[in-house]
Formats: sequence, structure tokens, C-alpha cells
Amino acid sequence: MKFNINRDHFSVGLQQVLNVVGSRATMPILSNVLIEAGDGQIALSTTNLDMGIRCRIKADVTEGGAVTLPVRRLATIVRELPNIDVSLGTTSSNQTRIASGGSTFRIMGIAKEEFPPLPAFTDERSFVMPQEDLVRMLKSVSYAQSSDETRYILNGVYFSFQDGKLTLVATDGRRLALIGKELQFPAEHAGNIIIPAKTVTELLRLLEKGKDVKIAFNERQVAFEISTEGEAEGLADSIYLVSKIVEGSYPNYQQVVPKETHQRIKLDRELMLQCVHRAALVTSDKSNTVKLRVAENKLELTASSPDFGESHESIAIEYDGPEVKVAFNPQFMMDPLRALHQDEVYLEIKDEISPGVFKTLDNFLCVIMPLRLN
Repeated sequence: MKFNINRDHFSVGLQQVLNVVGSRATMPILSNVLIEAGDGQIALSTTNLDMGIRCRIKADVTEGGAVTLPVRRLATIVRELPNIDVSLGTTSSNQTRIASGGSTFRIMGIAKEEFPPLPAFTDERSFVMPQEDLVRMLKSVSYAQSSDETRYILNGVYFSFQDGKLTLVATDGRRLALIGKELQFPAEHAGNIIIPAKTVTELLRLLEKGKDVKIAFNERQVAFEISTEGEAEGLADSIYLVSKIVEGSYPNYQQVVPKETHQRIKLDRELMLQCVHRAALVTSDKSNTVKLRVAENKLELTASSPDFGESHESIAIEYDGPEVKVAFNPQFMMDPLRALHQDEVYLEIKDEISPGVFKTLDNFLCVIMPLRLN
């Protein structure tokens, strides 16, 4: 295998696939990147057996072939090379020579045959949507995933493709975020999957490099083909991310969503976020509560703790209903307010023992369980 490549393009490609590789790989081959050269480009692939990724970079290939090399060491070497032009060649014993300017490196590789292949998908269940829509939806809910490993079924985002609509849900048992979007697909493609939190993080890093993303899944795995328009970065056509899904049945989230609207308050999202943030400055780990009082065109936020004292915030609102008091974890209020991009949000509350609900006009809601008022 022999090819010449732009150093910066090579470095960008290695950065795209680096995150999947764990710091403590169980087998040496899982610390390596598979480099395959042919047809004017190289393909870079890494896997940790739960998740795998492949991207393609434009290159001047003079001899096709494949080798695997330690990805972290290779990424460091490529980044430090003195010249923009890099040549790479391998011998039959998988020794690889990298040259740039006055620098030459020889690295021992492992044969391609030992590298676990990334699964390929048929189009049995596949969906195409704009990348910016998927990013917006993931950001709207992903903060509500659980990090409690004993509740592994909640350690991810639930994707539901049903009735011409994609719904994303995340919950940790104390709050639940949900967003929906109409999506055209054949009825026989309908189905539900839970995408692990690590895969969600990787998706948010990779998306918005191009126009569309294609999602395909079966009973055990999901694949995302992310189109790229990174001519400047040397990325060719698309990045392919494949992941195991969380196996099991997601809880019935619809039971958590309040069926009827009670007191509804329209809020300026940014103003509400700033007020909650300021009110929470005096809270502590032991008293991590912000209290809300709604009455006569005013929303008051108060917090206090024995260690730091107390705070008071007031917002003018349009409201002529009964007085309502309720308390919430401030972080649970700030997370959806930070993640959304709309100027206006709606807060629905009933009483001090009922959940509060943040909503927008475009199929988003976040249900937050209340805290005791005392």
C-alpha cells in the first residue's frame, strides 16, 4: 500500500475516528485504526465492538492495500509532521513508513484480517432526514438521559418511528424530555430503538457536517450515514457510524405526560434561564431547590440555604389565575431552557405536588417532578 496525502486532511480524518477507541482496549487490534487505500481515497475505521466508525479522506493512491496502526500514536505523529505533504507506505510484514519533509517514522502494524469488520446494513428499515433537525432534536432531550448504570434501559435516547413521525424521548425517572417531528417513511419501516448515551454524544459531535443523515436499524444495531461537505477538510462523501442498541423495552413514557393543561404561563426563555440561574446561586447540595410562586401577573423565584443565605427574583408575566406555589431542582429547569432555541416557552403547573411541564409550540415538552416545598 502506498499513498500521498495532505497532512491536515489526514489529521482531520484521524480525529473523526479517534473518540470511539477506548483508553483501555481489551485487545491490541481495538487500539488500532484500519487504513484502506484505493480509488483516490483512504478509508479510516475504528471500533470498540459496541460502536464503530468509518470516514473517507481524499488521497493520491499509487498502490492499494490495507493495514492497521495504533490510532492515538499515529494521530500524534501526523499532527506533528513538518510538511503539508505526507507519504505512507507499507511492507508485506505490515511495517509502515511515514515520511514528511525531513521526518521519517517506521511503525509496526497489525494485518487487516484481525480487525473486526463494521456491519453493513440493508435498506430494510431506513430513514433520511436533515442533519440539523436531528441535532436540534437530540439537544432538546439528551440532557435527561439517566447516568445510573443500574437503570441501563434509561441510559440512552429512545427513537420511535411510528405513524409518519419520529419521536425522541429521554428520562432519568425525575424528569422526561420529548420532541416529535413528522417524517415520511413506509409503514412497514416503523419501529423503536434505544440509542446508548455514548453514541448520542458521538452523533452530536459528528452531525452538521453536511445536509442529510440516513438512519438504518435492525434488532441489535443502528447505523448513521452522515453526509459531509468538508471539501476543505478533505472528507469524502460521508461518515459512517454504527452502534449496538440498548436491548430491552423502554417504559411507557406517555403515562408520565400530564393529560390536561392547568395554569399556563408564557415566558421569555432567556430571561427565565437567567433568573433560575441567579436564584440557584445560593443553593447547596443539601438544599438544592428553587421555589416558584405565580400570582397576579408576577412570577417569583426564591431559594435559600443555611450556608449561603437567600435569593429572590421577580418576572412580570400575563397571569390572572389562582396563586400557585411549587418547587423544582434548578438544574432540571435550566437544562431544557439551555437546550432550546425558541424565544418563547410555556410553563404549565397545577399545584405543589404535581409535575411542571415546559412546552414549545413545535412538539417539545419536558416534564419535571416537583420537590417538597417545606
